Amino acid sequence: MSWGSCFMYYHCPVCSRKFKYALEDLGRCGEAFGTCPSCGLPGLYEKDGARTLDDKEYYEAEEE
Repeated sequence: MSWGSCFMYYHCPVCSRKFKYALEDLGRCGEAFGTCPSCGLPGLYEKDGARTLDDKEYYEAEEE
């Protein structure tokens, strides 16, 4: 049984946005992995793992 993607959860210290990155996107996002999709600043790491109960509170960051 699989829980799907594994995520790293962050929040922005400036705009307080909550966001997450799928670990499978690490290679594609490169240096941008873990940065706030709104500000572009490095996010503060909160946790990692499969989807969590509060998962919907986090914006799923993707390469644009």
